[in-house]
Amino acid sequence: MKRPSHQICLLLGSNIRPEYNLPLAMAHLRQELTILRVSSVWESAPVGGEGQNFLNAAVLAVSHRDALLLKQRVLLPLEARLGRKRTPDKNSPRPIDLDIIFFDHQLLDPTLWEYAHRAVPVSEILPADLSELDRPLKEAAARLAAASPLHLREDVLL
Repeated sequence: MKRPSHQICLLLGSNIRPEYNLPLAMAHLRQELTILRVSSVWESAPVGGEGQNFLNAAVLAVSHRDALLLKQRVLLPLEARLGRKRTPDKNSPRPIDLDIIFFDHQLLDPTLWEYAHRAVPVSEILPADLSELDRPLKEAAARLAAASPLHLREDVLL
């Protein structure tokens, strides 16, 4: 019997050794998921916290795991392996943050529409998906990026 396949959009972020941790996280994800597309890497100031700038990227992948199993068996263990320690401060610096943004085209993280550092990488791999205003995500991301500058990091390859 063939297991169902799920399409997942993940957002990766890091502001502790990000040039090292993002590629390392991608290498681990490539062992667990079928990677379809990877965005560029974008640098932005931290939101709601202190610390170094964040590097963010988005990944479109396929997995046979449902969202809960993907989080429990792949994402959280990978975060722990790379040194993530969860604290009450959800904006604290971290070596890696792995969030499921879309699962089978269903938006799981509505903050996508609030921040350029989230919307811009996701819009690169899902440009035609619709935003909260029924506009293409690419359009919403451009509007957010104009208000909150991002810097493309072509030196970080995933």
